[in-house]
Amino acid sequence: MTNVLLLGAGGLAREVLSADLDGHRVVGILDDDPALRGELVGGVRVLGGLAHAAEYDADLVVCVGSGKARRAIVQRLADLGVRPDRYATVADRAVRIPQSCTVGSGSVLLAGAVLTADARLGDHVVLMPNVTITHDDVVADYATLAAGVSLGGGVHIGEAAYLGMNSSVRQTQTVGREAVVGMGSVVVADVPDGEVWAGVPARPLHIEEES
Repeated sequence: MTNVLLLGAGGLAREVLSADLDGHRVVGILDDDPALRGELVGGVRVLGGLAHAAEYDADLVVCVGSGKARRAIVQRLADLGVRPDRYATVADRAVRIPQSCTVGSGSVLLAGAVLTADARLGDHVVLMPNVTITHDDVVADYATLAAGVSLGGGVHIGEAAYLGMNSSVRQTQTVGREAVVGMGSVVVADVPDGEVWAGVPARPLHIEEES
């Protein structure tokens, strides 16, 4: 059994604490909110801020919902000497990862997630409950797939992209780097980097910036 520390005390951390983890035991949480120091979150104590991660003899899991925020935390900790091999991949015991599939370090796979054949998940990817990853899908680092997302075969999800609850992507399509797909959307065309798409079928949303 490997000891792990969760980085971040929000909803994703509580999801991980509620999971039936295979081979990992959560021994503490680190969070930068001083009001949480010493408090229990999901029955596990908040030990201090994120800057203390290098001081503990435990593997790490970044439990922040935003992929861009996860990436920033990993970069920040790298500057403090935290090596990439310190990050654990955690999966609910019910998740089966076939031998033909690969999952990168620091990733989180919650209950009901399904991987079929020859899928590749990068580092620090989050699959919320009941996500379906089918043959030849590629999910890049820091991507987040919310509950109920389904990918057809040969889909590519870009770095730090976010797919909302119950959205789906047709086979061979690409969702670009840091793109966002709204919940319940059906993607039948490539989503460019950084764009926000929603609807059935999904189309780009033009969000006006405040002046």
